[in-house]
Amino acid sequence: MSRLTAMPLLLLAACAPRVAEPPQTFRDTSQPIWSNAVFEPARIAGDWQEVAAFAQPGACRPGGVAIRPAAAGLEMNGRLCLGGRETALAGPLAVTGPGRLLPAGATEPWWVLWVDTDYRTLALGTPSGRFGVLLNRGGPLPPDRLAAAREILEWNGYDLGRLTRF
Repeated sequence: MSRLTAMPLLLLAACAPRVAEPPQTFRDTSQPIWSNAVFEPARIAGDWQEVAAFAQPGACRPGGVAIRPAAAGLEMNGRLCLGGRETALAGPLAVTGPGRLLPAGATEPWWVLWVDTDYRTLALGTPSGRFGVLLNRGGPLPPDRLAAAREILEWNGYDLGRLTRF
């Protein structure tokens, strides 16, 4: 094929619509996912550090979030690495159901998959599997709570091979 014949084909290919990539997911969405039905939203007030997230290593820096009581319930402010993207968070944090939260500007609810009995470690995810994150407060995450959180994430269909610890 000559260059003159190939050029129109290349130009035509460049004008073709791009096929959208399917959204990235970190969990097997054919498996059920469960939110924590006994979760007490008021007990998450305080400062949280991101200790692990589903993302490629180095995709973004670990973040943190402050959750405070507000007139309408809870409010959050901070930044987290969600699905490999640094995400700024600010505004109301609505409780939409048992163990289900909806931050201002979020496109889907965050599910509380697990929280330890003293509310020091929190595992959050989404039914779509778009992200999953472990938050901790009060110092480093102890091995027993990490093991419990990993077990819950796996039980909810998350691919633990893609969990990055910060």
